Amino acid sequence: MVRKWAGRAILLYLLFVAVMYWYIFYGADTSIPQALRGTAADPAEFLNARELKLSEDYSGLRNFIFFVATPYEWLLYFFIMLFGFSRYFEKSALTISKRKGLQTTIYLFWLSLISYVAMFPISFIGYQMSKSYHISTQSFSSWMKDDIIDFWVNFGTMLIIVSVLYWLMKKSAKKWWLYAWLLSIPFTLFLMFVQPVLIDPLYNDFYPLKNKELETEILALAGQADIPAEHVYEVNIAEKTNSLNAYVTGIGSNSRIVLWDTTLNRLDEDEILFIMAHEMAHYVEKHIYIGIAGYIVMTLVGLWLTAKIMNYIIGRWGRLIKVQSMDRISSLPLFLLITSVLLFVSSPLSNYVSRYQETRADRYAIEMTGDHESAITSFQELTRSGLSQVNPPILVKWLRYSHPTMLERISTVENEEMNDD
Repeated sequence: MVRKWAGRAILLYLLFVAVMYWYIFYGADTSIPQALRGTAADPAEFLNARELKLSEDYSGLRNFIFFVATPYEWLLYFFIMLFGFSRYFEKSALTISKRKGLQTTIYLFWLSLISYVAMFPISFIGYQMSKSYHISTQSFSSWMKDDIIDFWVNFGTMLIIVSVLYWLMKKSAKKWWLYAWLLSIPFTLFLMFVQPVLIDPLYNDFYPLKNKELETEILALAGQADIPAEHVYEVNIAEKTNSLNAYVTGIGSNSRIVLWDTTLNRLDEDEILFIMAHEMAHYVEKHIYIGIAGYIVMTLVGLWLTAKIMNYIIGRWGRLIKVQSMDRISSLPLFLLITSVLLFVSSPLSNYVSRYQETRADRYAIEMTGDHESAITSFQELTRSGLSQVNPPILVKWLRYSHPTMLERISTVENEEMNDD
């Protein structure tokens, strides 16, 4: 029976991968609409032939890796249960210690380690691909350092979550999901508060913006928007990537305006000010807090669905996947599998909301700066530096794009400029 189910799962996975390969590289239409050809949104107007081909190839490969990796993770969790690894990890933890906290730590370490090893080849392929296309400038040792930091940060975070989660399951088999949701609210806010000062510095060095004249200009924009910012931070990222980025992070007193040094090096001052105005719009329009509220609602629905689905699966196929009850730590791979699938299924909705907010931020930035030209050229440079696909396949847009496509962003700005004239 185990071999039969394993064979079915592998066949389904390979079929999905084959369909997505055909869709991304042959089936999807990524051509520029006739009405936009020759405009500022047409990549042929601002990318040379080599850059245009590289952007299509690189984007296609990145999208394909995403659709390979996501169901591969589901397959991994399924096999960990099906072949008894989860039950073995649980028994090993019970044998080593009688202390509940230590048992959870041991189990989670083994699960995290096998997951890391299984997913490492895909991560490494992604790294090598970004190096070959000159997106990444990071050495292998530096990349491995970040990867190992990722492992321990995720392990520490998961240890807290899993320990509380399974304690709640023991205490209340029927309402654990509700109590878990209530506790997730302060925990999420706490993580967002400490991330800029505790987590982000583990990966990169942050320091006040060296260009004080530019900082004065940015803070003047922040003052117009009533943003209580005293400093703009610069992050040393050029040794890792050629991509450009800027963002506002954190909440409360730990809020930060951050610029990558690659952005400072490749964009002129007007373009940087437009980018900054865009990021400030998220603060002005309360997008961060709207996002938190949306996340909290989705977490409630997700935990409720996860509880229902876990109960059903364990009741029907518990013996097959070797999970006796929900409150046993051996059910964790099932919990992770279900939540991962639910996140994937809900991503079109969350991405749609995010794209709407990004469109609002673009419009706000144009109104604040009155600089359509810098908006267009900054979008074009973002496309060039990241080899972004200007008009990605529609399915990729729904499932992956939290921002509007560059085709949409540039054409919108160009149309508004024409209307203003």
